[in-house]
Amino acid sequence: MVLAELPSLLSALLLAQTAPAESPSKQATGSESPSLLSRLRVEGGVDTYYGYNFNRPADSANFISGTGTTAKRHNEASINLATLGVRLEPGPVGFRVLLGFGTSVDVLHLAEPEGPAVGPDVWRFHQQASLFYVTGPLTLEAGLYPSHIGLESFQSQLNWTYTRSWMGELSPYYQAGLKGTWKFNDAWSAQLHLLNGWQTIGENNRGKALGTQVAYAGERLSAAFNTFIGEEGTEGSDGLRLFADVVATFKVTEALSLAATADVGTQDLPEDGSALWYAAGLNARVQLTGPVAVAARVEAYRDDDGLITGVEQTLTGGTLTLEVKPAEPLTLKLEARHDRSTADVFSGHDTQADGSPVLVDSETLVVLGAVAYF
Repeated sequence: MVLAELPSLLSALLLAQTAPAESPSKQATGSESPSLLSRLRVEGGVDTYYGYNFNRPADSANFISGTGTTAKRHNEASINLATLGVRLEPGPVGFRVLLGFGTSVDVLHLAEPEGPAVGPDVWRFHQQASLFYVTGPLTLEAGLYPSHIGLESFQSQLNWTYTRSWMGELSPYYQAGLKGTWKFNDAWSAQLHLLNGWQTIGENNRGKALGTQVAYAGERLSAAFNTFIGEEGTEGSDGLRLFADVVATFKVTEALSLAATADVGTQDLPEDGSALWYAAGLNARVQLTGPVAVAARVEAYRDDDGLITGVEQTLTGGTLTLEVKPAEPLTLKLEARHDRSTADVFSGHDTQADGSPVLVDSETLVVLGAVAYF
């Protein structure tokens, strides 16, 4: 799937999230279903990178604690994500199992609650494992699957930039539960999700969560309004979380595309009151020639009470990316990125008495990524 060849970034991400529902076999009502072998697909790929952080962090860790699903390590050639999976296109029943390995998946499941048969080590290699049932305009999916929230995908080749925004890092990449998708026509669709919680497979309280999406995907304009509501936090310290996310992309010309995102969230706190966070970002992509494109991103993320990032702060950042596709399966991205915070949250070169890095308020990265998927 190549973003430059799709009407918009949002269309690509919606297709990526609902890939099984794209199967030609979804018209198999009243006609003979394709054979099992013809519906079976093997998929996989490798996302590798070298990143240099001008802070030269003492712990070699880029980004703030708990984030960094791309280019997490400084001054190393490393594997961001290697995936291997199998997919059975629905006819009308199908499934997708996708395993992931690398620095990104170590970060991905950090917030999984610990307990019997749950925790980061239990789900460490699981990127997706879900079943689908397709009948007419309705698709049902159950298990572990990509989140309906946000602009960016967990797979780097589907994004305009190589590293991901703060809005992407600080909202769910995956969710566990049941999803229903209804396609009203070729442009309009809606989703309803019953979920364990906010990027969690294991449950740490008695509450469940609901998610919704209303999406439009036209030839030039695409937009989605996403919501999340549910009890978040451990039992006894949990509170009701309300979150809304808006994503819009517009194809200005054949060469120029724009994307805008905005988030706002609030959560009740046990000690009375509530926490608030909000963010916005703007992306642009220019296709210079067939295999060469340039993308840019600016963003701001405000965590008023430190609930999401652990520190009361405002994160701002800018990213510039050069993309080259020398062959259809291969994407190369050279990226420069600068981030700044109103608090000291990034690892610095100096160390404290216990050997941990002294924290500073900014970082600048240069990353070269190479991604190939089949």
